[in-house]
Amino acid sequence: MPIGVRIRDLRKVYVSSPPSAAQASGSSLIGTPGPRGTSKAEVVALGGISLDIEAGEIFGLLGPNGAGKSTTVGILTTRVRPTAGRAWIGDHDVWEDQVAVRRLIGVVPQRPNLDFALTAREILTFHGAYFGLSSAAREARATALLEEFRIADRADQMVRGFSGGMMQRLSIARALMHDPTVLFLDEPSAGLDPQTRLLLWDIVRDYNRQGKTIVITTHNMEEADALCHRVAILDHGRVIALGTPAALKASIPGGYLLRLRFAKHTPDLLARLQALPGVREVRPQDTTGAHIYADRGGSLIPEVASLAVAGGAELLDVHISEPSLENLFLHHTGRSLRD
Repeated sequence: MPIGVRIRDLRKVYVSSPPSAAQASGSSLIGTPGPRGTSKAEVVALGGISLDIEAGEIFGLLGPNGAGKSTTVGILTTRVRPTAGRAWIGDHDVWEDQVAVRRLIGVVPQRPNLDFALTAREILTFHGAYFGLSSAAREARATALLEEFRIADRADQMVRGFSGGMMQRLSIARALMHDPTVLFLDEPSAGLDPQTRLLLWDIVRDYNRQGKTIVITTHNMEEADALCHRVAILDHGRVIALGTPAALKASIPGGYLLRLRFAKHTPDLLARLQALPGVREVRPQDTTGAHIYADRGGSLIPEVASLAVAGGAELLDVHISEPSLENLFLHHTGRSLRD
């Protein structure tokens, strides 16, 4: 039976000693008192997020590095203790009922953590034994997964000689050995070649069709758009947007984003750009850049260039893009998802 995930007011604050360089330079750091009068800096990884992930959906946590995606997954998979708030896998409180939660979930970490002293088959069968599968069941399951992930020809070789893509496929196969109800994939396609990435996407879709709930963290907009039924976009430990990829993209003013770079712009030029037909919104980016959200793209460029010449502002660069999750993040934060 498919089960969902609930998160309520989840907060995580890491406390660490200030860097020695900051102490030496005399820089002031806001922190909490530490042992023997030392100061400890606080890093807020999650600022109180709440989410409902429906049973049987592919849900994406999208955001740049440091947004809080991996911390959220760490809490949901019992590896990170929350500072405040609660989370449930089905009816089980993640922190109070860890054993039951671990039987329900499969986890693929950002970086493969395989035992190099074992063969691929041994890694799978040992994992199956850990979850109580019989000898016959784990051998059959391992053989099927090795075939599905296209590593059957290397099944009895040590994994130290595997490529990065093969290690990642084996990591996912290991997570599926006990047939988890909820699968967590933390940056699953990072560093993969396009062919392996497409294979991974097909496997994720197939597993989801069996009624499994899948949670993916990624900063790859294409991946989120292609796989996820819904996504939550995180920034600085908070949810800044939530919905289906199509609905989120449709929420951006206009169908196009034009990123302009001038030698220097003026308030008068920005006002004239805003008055152009089809322009929904103009946002200045420091003293040289501007983002235009509009109903048209390429046909707007001659008019933009003409206004720039008339206003004595040299137009240096133009970048046009259609609605995307990247543009949504830019609209909300003014930054790229990869910043």
